[in-house]
Amino acid sequence: MEPFQTTTLQLPSFLHGAYTTIESATKREGRRCGEQYQLKGSFPQPHELRAIAPGEVVFTHNVVDFQDELPAWRLYMLSEVIMSMCEVDEKNHRHLSHLYETIFRETAWGALYFALSGHAPESTERVAPRLQAVLRFWDSLQHGRYLHKKLNTFMTLEELMTAACGWAMDAWCPEGGTSVPIRFRVASERMARATREDSVEAILRQLPRILAFADRSKLNHPEVVMDATAWREHLATLDAAEFDRISGVRPGAVLGRLYGWDRELDVH
Repeated sequence: MEPFQTTTLQLPSFLHGAYTTIESATKREGRRCGEQYQLKGSFPQPHELRAIAPGEVVFTHNVVDFQDELPAWRLYMLSEVIMSMCEVDEKNHRHLSHLYETIFRETAWGALYFALSGHAPESTERVAPRLQAVLRFWDSLQHGRYLHKKLNTFMTLEELMTAACGWAMDAWCPEGGTSVPIRFRVASERMARATREDSVEAILRQLPRILAFADRSKLNHPEVVMDATAWREHLATLDAAEFDRISGVRPGAVLGRLYGWDRELDVH
């Protein structure tokens, strides 16, 4: 069954207010989720959803949120819910975090948060359903006006998703398409059925673009880790868990592997 699409965008009320108000509310919500899971094996729904008024802005990243006292929608603060929830049961924090994502990705606000959050591992298996969830709620999410990583740059949903997740389109739908949603749909479908070999080829296609952002001053072995042929050989040596972290081809994750590989070469 398709998720219910509203004519407005609704967010949990605990994500609105001054920064300190939201911080307290999200931590309470996290504890409530963790405690109910321990008792019943399920998560409670938010007490209240509120519609975003026309013209209201949703902060999706803390880097542009400088006015702590300003009442606003702060979607990025959902991270406080997850951290507080995991503190209730630290031994099972990975399971709790994954389960919370799986459940609340089936809401418009959860779908958008998890697509933007970059929670590891950013594998094809994890990223594909995140993008597909946003697509299911596309109509509702278009009612938002977003601030992401650029000051005073108010974005539509298409602009936000292109800025934050355009790497997925570049890696998995490089031929382009008629619209942003269609390109994301093609990309997510390809990611959902990708083999390891498909991911290797996607990484190698994107490598010239990704390597342009590498800081050579931090590398001890640039002649190795900046070489495309060496990358193919290196990818073949990674175990499943390590490869999983970069299989979605997010540039930051691939660069993280580059720096990790460079450090490993110092040891051997």
